[in-house]
Formats: sequence, C-alpha cells, structure tokens
Amino acid sequence: MIKKQNLRINVLAAAVLAMTGTGLAQAASPPVSAPLSAPRTQQADGIIVKYRSGTAAASDAASKVSVVNAALSRATVGGANLGAAARSAAFSPQVARRLGIGADLIRLNARLGEGELSRVLAELKADPAVEYAVADAIMYPLDLPASARVQARPSADAGPNLVPNDPYYQSHNWHFHNPVGGVNAPAAWDVSQGEGIVVAVLDTGILPEHPDFAAGTLLQGYDFISDAQRSRRPANGRVPGALDHGDWMTTANECYAGSPVRNSTWHGTHVTGTIAEATNNGVDAAGLAYKAKVLPVRVLGYCGGTLSDITDAITWASGGTVAGIPANPNPAEIINMSLGGAGSCDPAYQAAITGATNRGTLVVVAAGNEGYNVSNSRPANCDGVVSVAATGITGAIASYSNFGTRIDLSGPGGGVVDGNPNGYVWQAVSRNTTSPPESGVTTSYTIGGKAGTSMAAPHVAAVAALVQSALIANARDPLAPAALRQLLKDSARPFPVAIPAATPIGTGIVDAKRALDLALAEPCTENCEPEGTPLTNKVPFAGASGAAGSETVFRFEAQAGKPLSVLTYGGSGNVSLYLAQGRVPSATDNDARSTRPGNSETVRVAAPAAGAWYVKVVGEAAFSGVSILATQ
Repeated sequence: MIKKQNLRINVLAAAVLAMTGTGLAQAASPPVSAPLSAPRTQQADGIIVKYRSGTAAASDAASKVSVVNAALSRATVGGANLGAAARSAAFSPQVARRLGIGADLIRLNARLGEGELSRVLAELKADPAVEYAVADAIMYPLDLPASARVQARPSADAGPNLVPNDPYYQSHNWHFHNPVGGVNAPAAWDVSQGEGIVVAVLDTGILPEHPDFAAGTLLQGYDFISDAQRSRRPANGRVPGALDHGDWMTTANECYAGSPVRNSTWHGTHVTGTIAEATNNGVDAAGLAYKAKVLPVRVLGYCGGTLSDITDAITWASGGTVAGIPANPNPAEIINMSLGGAGSCDPAYQAAITGATNRGTLVVVAAGNEGYNVSNSRPANCDGVVSVAATGITGAIASYSNFGTRIDLSGPGGGVVDGNPNGYVWQAVSRNTTSPPESGVTTSYTIGGKAGTSMAAPHVAAVAALVQSALIANARDPLAPAALRQLLKDSARPFPVAIPAATPIGTGIVDAKRALDLALAEPCTENCEPEGTPLTNKVPFAGASGAAGSETVFRFEAQAGKPLSVLTYGGSGNVSLYLAQGRVPSATDNDARSTRPGNSETVRVAAPAAGAWYVKVVGEAAFSGVSILATQ
C-alpha cells in the first residue's frame, strides 16, 4: 500500500488546462484540475542513512540494521514496555538498497508516526556511526489554488501569424516571443537551437508518441520509480524507458488526508515541450531549445515519488553510478527538476546535487508555488542549483511564486487568467484523463495550458542548453556549472515592473539572446569599456539582492553638465555605493561614494562629463529587495 507523508514536496506545476476563445475545440469529457491540499501528518516510506566511513556499519548489512534497531530502542518506538527483541521483530528494519549518493535506504515493516519518526531520526543522527539520516519523503503533486479549468485541443480553423509556422506559436507561445514577459527566443534562434546538448527532465515521465516531438529528440531515459503501485507498472523495480503511466487519483484522501480526485497531469511531457517541442514543423506549438535532446527520467507517479528514487535519478542522469542500473549512455549537461517541497535542503538532496555539479551538470530547480520564502522550499534552496521563480506576461512576479534571496532569476510561469492564452504556458500534453494513449492513437494528443514555477524552470534549462551548444559550435569550451549559473543571472533582463522589496525573485527574467551575447562576447583588447547592467534615467532597478561581499555593476549614460544623482533604497541588509566615470569603481578608486550603514545610500555629481558612468553596489552584508535609481 502507498504510504502517506505530510512533507509538502510536490510537482510545482499548476496542472491547469485552459480553454480559450481562439478557435479551440473543447475535448470530450473535459478534465478539471482542482487544488490539492498538503498532507497533515509526517510519514515516510523508509529512512535514508549514510554511515560513516571506517565504521562496521559502512560495509556490513547486519551492522547497518543493528544501528537502526538501537535507534528504535532508544526512541522507545512502540512504547517503553516493548522489549528490544519484540521491537526488532515488529519493525524488522532491512537494507532495501544502496543509493547512488552512497547512503542506504532502510525499510521498516511497520509505519512510524510523525513523533516516532522524528525521535528515531534524532537518535540516528546522534549515533557516531551515522553521518546523516533523513526520512525517505513521499512527494506529492500539488496544483495551484485556482478554479477548475478544461483541457482544450486546437481546432484546425485557427490562423494566427505563423512565425514560426507552428499554428499556436504566435497566439499561445507568448513566453517565447512577447517583448515584455517572454524570453527573447526569436533573436536567439538565429544563433543557437540547442543542438548537441542533453537536458534531463526528472518528472512524471514522457508521452513519446506525441506528434510534436521530432524523431531523435527523446532519448530512451529510465523509470526510477521503484514501487509498483506508485509506478502503475506490474512489478516493483526500475525499468528502461520513461513512459508516463498517469498520475490520476480516483478517490479523495487516497494519497493523504485531504487529497482530492484529480486527472493525470502529463506534467513531464509539458515541461519537455517547453524545452524541445518541435519548432517550425507546422504542428501545435514551439520549443525553446528544439534541437537539443531530452533524457526523460521518471521519478513521480501515482501519489508522487520518493526522495530515494529522485536522488538516484539525479546521480544517474548526470553520469554517476547507481547500483543495479546500466550506465547512462547520454549523461545530461543540464537537469531540470520542476519538483520540490517544504523544508531546508537535506543532506541526501545536497549530496546528489553536489555530485551532479561535480560531474559537470547544471541543476535547474523550480522555486515553488506556495508564495513563501524559498528558504523553506527544497531542493530549490540547495547549494549549487539554479533556483527559478515565476513571472507572468507583464513581467511581474506571479502571485503563487516563491521568492527570496536564494532565487537566482525568473522565467515565464504564467499569471493564471481564465480564458486567456496569455495566462498560461502552452505545450504538449494528452487529452486522456487517466492512462496514456494507446500506441498509434494520435487524436489523443493536444496542447495544454499550465502555470507555475514548474513552467518557469524549463525556460532557464533550455536557455542553458542554447548557451552550451553555441559555445561548442564556436569552438569554445562549454561553461562549468558555476560559471553557467552566473552567466544566466548576469544576462537576465531587468524586470519591466518593480518587484516588491519583500519578495525578491532574482536578477531579472531569463533572456535567451542576452545570454548568448554574453557567452559569445569576444574578450576586449583595446578601447574597452566595462560591462554593466544598464540603468534608465528615473526608472528604478528593483529587487536587487546579493550575499555579503557581492558586487553588482550598473551603467548609466550621462549627459554633460546636468547634475547626476544615484541612490539605493528599500529592502533589507547593508550595501555601499560607488560611482566612477568610464571605469568600474572600487572602494579605493571612485569619483563618489556612500557607505552609510543600511540600504539608503546617495551619491551626487554636480557637473558630470558625458558618457558612461559606472555604479557598483557592494554587499557589506547580505541584502535583498534593494532598488537602484539614477536621476539626471
């Protein structure tokens, strides 16, 4: 039986399928998407334990079990009157398998309550033989809290402007081409289409026969869901391929208290569509890095997925070794994870992500749809990931998006506007409400509108693919994960509207052409001027954030003789402000400076020379939500 767990780890898409008024034909028996509530009690599908190197438990299965039995006893699980032998027999801990991160998955014969689980984990962490112990959390899909919407199929009579010639590119793929809220894809496609790059999508799997995936785009992938009921396959274990068997739920409360009835989301197919749906082929919609290859890795199914399966999938997708699984012949340069949940980054997630990063794989993660600080949303708060928030077509923060100083940048996630294509991100799905279409039944495929940070993240992953492909095509070395993450942040387009200081969402909106321009820029050898984010006269750059010691450079084109003022204000933390003409200023080389405690800094030049003036904002301590304003 599927066990239940209250940790709010979830697929971060709103599976909200919308019908529009632009020639879309409503599917028969249209499915609806109702909000899902979070589980209320903490439960787990086992315990992940990393034993310390050099201890007996590190290599001996009996010793591993003995350590867990001792923790069960010290935690008085089952009651103080239960003897050690009876307790061991009742819970019967067993080593289920070794994970790719070097930890072991321990299964128990009986379920632990929330309090018991917390006590057992505390006892394990206190054991000198244990490096770390975390719950093998059960992860659940969670829709946006929005009203029900219907799935729709494009009818043949719609006729938007065909640039490219995919029928719904112009009318529905605003997130690629809209000059305010989009990612500037058309200009980028002249430079790169992602060829030669592999992007792994860790999600619900894929519908491989969807007609809008070009031949060769989808690699075979792997299904990492190890439990038969969760995978909806006939037996336990993992198998090649990543077919999405559906994640529908027919009965309320079947996954956890409060879980509603819902249809299958086809979430992984939609995310994959954003990255690499066939483009300019006259079918449905477009994809951002449409010549990249996608490695689908299934980790989420009926009633979600487990942390142990996801960490193994991260390891395998990035080229690491997972016991019992053949080596991945196509290690991914980029991993997209449109999943997450409440809590700080645990050691198991961090170990898997660090391993992937060390193997050269960039990990892109959706920030979460709960509307709270990402510091409480894992794995978007893990070290080394690209954490992505969501904006709508206006470039404003989406109402559902998580926020915080750990956000790197934002991407189009949709603003959720009923009956309006501009409210959603539209990509490939199926009209089936439960199981995937039978082979050869092409009429079961469609496009669907979804909103969430799940939709924002694959835009960033696809832009990363465009950058790496362009570098290789120009005989340049691809960027290491840390450098690629920084480039994505540095090249983000400034938000077109002010982001509230209390809800920072990174450096800007991901911009495909700006990212390519920055990646391919030739090193300057003479008459060089430094780079800098442009400031527009009397228009604040809002939502700046950074760590202690960080330095952010801006550039302002000044007129001669007219007084120039630059100030910082709002937000929290402590910054210093430096200004110089024609060069990047520093604490020792500047034309004006302001170093008062806090975030309110002002510098003024009475009669500036015409040309470029550079502004440097230095984090004297961590800061967020700061606005920078140049006025002349």
